[in-house]
Amino acid sequence: MATQRVDTLVFGQRLRHLRKARGYTLDALGERVGRPAPFLSQLETGKREPRLSVIEDLAEALGVTTAELLTAEAPSRRSQLEIAIERAQDEPLYQTLRLPYVKPSAKVPDDMLEHVVTLYRQLARRSEVHAASPEGARKANAELRVEMRARDNYFPEIEAVAGDALQAVGWDGTSAVPERVLLELARYYGFSIKRVRDLPKQTRSVTDLRGRTIYIPQRNAVPTRAARSVILQTLGHFALGHEDPADFRQYLRQRVEANYFVGAVLAPEAAAVELLREAKARREISIEDVKEIFYISYEMAAHRFTNLATRHLGLAVHFLRADEEGVIWKAYENNGVPMPTDADGAIEGQRVCREWGTRVAFHAEDVFDIHYQYTETDMGTFWAATHVEADRPPYSAVTIGVHERDAKFFRGASTTQRHRSYCPDGPCCRPSGALAERWTGFAWPSPRQHSHVLAAIPVGAFPGVDLTDVYQFLDRYSEPPPEGAPQSSPQWSPGPSPHGSSSPAGDG
Repeated sequence: MATQRVDTLVFGQRLRHLRKARGYTLDALGERVGRPAPFLSQLETGKREPRLSVIEDLAEALGVTTAELLTAEAPSRRSQLEIAIERAQDEPLYQTLRLPYVKPSAKVPDDMLEHVVTLYRQLARRSEVHAASPEGARKANAELRVEMRARDNYFPEIEAVAGDALQAVGWDGTSAVPERVLLELARYYGFSIKRVRDLPKQTRSVTDLRGRTIYIPQRNAVPTRAARSVILQTLGHFALGHEDPADFRQYLRQRVEANYFVGAVLAPEAAAVELLREAKARREISIEDVKEIFYISYEMAAHRFTNLATRHLGLAVHFLRADEEGVIWKAYENNGVPMPTDADGAIEGQRVCREWGTRVAFHAEDVFDIHYQYTETDMGTFWAATHVEADRPPYSAVTIGVHERDAKFFRGASTTQRHRSYCPDGPCCRPSGALAERWTGFAWPSPRQHSHVLAAIPVGAFPGVDLTDVYQFLDRYSEPPPEGAPQSSPQWSPGPSPHGSSSPAGDG
């Protein structure tokens, strides 16, 4: 069941405002509620969270409803400034300034607080814009990948959350998750699912936390397989205890964790590991089998394989998703394959060698068949299987690969396709000598502009989402709150986050 989480700073300000409005001292109010003045002082300064019984006693003593006492709106502009100062000083960005603590006491004039709050907000905004640039996004992604590699892209805490949820709804996970189980999982986390035709364009789903409803597109807009991922990704944020992301790094981490949760539900660890171990024993591992048995996309099946391969099968792997031009969209490796990287260590946006199977597959006789290939590099020879996904334009290639010595465990290991990559400094991706000599200085291509290269990542807690559209959408579909109900957003709260602090995970 959802519970109301008290904002202690706002509650303290409202308590002080109402106490003074009634002409009570801390001692006098303490006598009326049977609590000592120091206890009430801690409540007013936001250093202590009140129990429900204390809130009810205080509301009765002050002659107000509990809803009025719990309203999420500060009682005055002065209160808003004091709350803003307190919150700012708790933030890492403020702490990097190494300034002494400022107590917003009554002796500090309002205009001084206005100056400090405004200056800090401008500093935070500039920092946010910098972090939301393409360079900042790539750097954040590179940092996350380092953590993923250190853990072999395996996160047992998220596996446990998914496993507990499936056990709670009685699903053994040995086949594709039916819609009935999805609805039961939603109910397990306290939500219902509703399909609508006018979901805001920038969103995959919208969740009404007050009405406990997850809105997703109708079936004509999102097919069943994709809808399952949308629902589970949304549930994953609540299952893993996510709160509004404070910056792009946290947003990215939460997306990765939620996607891992999706994979762990749709292809549960126990069933998937059993399937893969049996296939390894037969030397017939195939991502296509994982895709078909659990009714998930090839990309998700490949991601799920990276989650489990090293921990359970002893196989180091690499994963790539790239377009026909070789531009990498997603990547992961822990087997030493020489991925192209920029100065910040980012892989996304780099171009993979023309000789890698990820690009060669687009020129195969049957583009949409699985393309198997060995590729010799300066770091060794690697085997890989590449699948060009035809069900969502523009086409992209998904590659799973291992070192040559591990290829024997996979279907397609007998391929005779062999290529040699000399990248990043070799001739394979540069014009040949004669070709270069013939055209150097006589060609002027006009590139198709990739506007996203110049644009910053949209800033805000939910990048790219217009919250006005979202709120207007919820107004159309949601029941108005009961009169006197608290206006603050309820926190999903069956207990603390099941896996403690956030950790990166494989992007499923």
